[in-house]
Amino acid sequence: MRPSILRRLLRRVASTAALALVTATLSTAAAVQPASAAGGLQQVTGFGSNPGNLQMYEYAPAGLPANAPLVVALHGCTQTANDYYASSGWPKYADLWGFAVVFPQTSAANNALSCFGWFDPAEDSRGRGEAASIVQMVEYARQQYGSDGRRVYVTGLSAGGGMTADLLAAYPDVFAGGSVASGLPAQCATSQAGASGCQTGPQKLTPAQWGDKVRGAHPGYAGPWPRVAIWQGTADYTVYPANATALRDQWTDVWGIGQTPSATDTLPGGTTRSVYDDASGDPAVVTYSVSGMGHGLAVSPGSGTEQCGATAAYFLNAICSAYHTGVFWGLDQDVPGGGEQLPAPSGLRVTGVTADSVSLAWEAVAGADSYAVHRDGARVATTASASYTDPGLTAGTAYRYTVAAVDGSGTPGTASPQVTATTTGAAPARCFTATNYAQVAAGRAHTTGGLVHANGSDQDMGLYNVFVTHTLRESPPGHFVIADTGCTG
Repeated sequence: MRPSILRRLLRRVASTAALALVTATLSTAAAVQPASAAGGLQQVTGFGSNPGNLQMYEYAPAGLPANAPLVVALHGCTQTANDYYASSGWPKYADLWGFAVVFPQTSAANNALSCFGWFDPAEDSRGRGEAASIVQMVEYARQQYGSDGRRVYVTGLSAGGGMTADLLAAYPDVFAGGSVASGLPAQCATSQAGASGCQTGPQKLTPAQWGDKVRGAHPGYAGPWPRVAIWQGTADYTVYPANATALRDQWTDVWGIGQTPSATDTLPGGTTRSVYDDASGDPAVVTYSVSGMGHGLAVSPGSGTEQCGATAAYFLNAICSAYHTGVFWGLDQDVPGGGEQLPAPSGLRVTGVTADSVSLAWEAVAGADSYAVHRDGARVATTASASYTDPGLTAGTAYRYTVAAVDGSGTPGTASPQVTATTTGAAPARCFTATNYAQVAAGRAHTTGGLVHANGSDQDMGLYNVFVTHTLRESPPGHFVIADTGCTG
């Protein structure tokens, strides 16, 4: 038997606890089947020698111009390329901003739970295995679409996030930027046995030691380095938040910058954004910490410009990570056919609040035909005046607003800086009734030794399965208590 075949067979029978980033799904996840082309998603064959035994899927909007960016999107364990296409939100921005997306797919032939091999040097190293297959897909897509080789980006969830970090380290000459969602630092583990330890708590290394793992992945490379976004839920008990800290330390060290943020602000979904600028004052590393979110990719279903994706297992309703990642990479700056945008309105301010409304005002913009008002990322109104009152809101709730000037053709300009307004009164409690499995998948509970506990209160909810159902009441945000007898404030 050939060694490569033997290695794959051994991997399939190895301990699933070390193989998977989502081992708790074993009891409920069906066998992963190859994705079928859905809508605009198309399979590509013959893209290269494919040493990693992967499948290639792609999506590109009609009429894509030459020299457009290219994004590679890696699914998580138990998922398929089609899952990521359908729920991540990336196709929306491919249409809006004009770029192609490659969706690599692994399978149970490589790993029992269809996880990318982020912990295997035979799969995640330069010129080897799955990493080499993904780079072959990049080169194929670049030739197919005439993509700009200086603007190739990679993003991934969970095991796909771990592989993303490894790709950025092994191929910094290929990828201009990356986004690691609920993932691991580059080269955190180099064996199956070390994988689980990375998930729950990576090695306690200095930033320089973490940076050395990147520098050692492509010896002699001196830059430029990829710009890296890091997404992490604070209630992630599958890939612990310590991994986001290690990722931050790793990539700030590679960039030669400190671990103190240049700026910190608040985004929708209870998200804290911390920005680490390079020597020129441009963001090099950005972390997005989503309060109360469990293990998964942050999405925000809706039709607003800053909304995207669909909720599903490990696609959690919080904030559109694809939008904010794309803006960080600058994908929104080269919209096909786009002319010069109107400037952002200045002086956006809250002029009044009640229990169910927020009043705003801002300075008028020359050339504006109207103004688009966005609440928590979704457009809620278009007004001809430089003020607006947003009605029908919930008491005791924080809302975040931006405003953009709109020209006579209906094209919105740059959005204003965000302001936050909190309505008066007490916020009502929110309640969620679902199975224990669904509560964990939604980030409202976590597992310990096969049992489920509510986030915040840590109340015992019973076995981790789809047969036990509870109602959880959330108050304050991120703190859940069992409320099976009735949800009261």
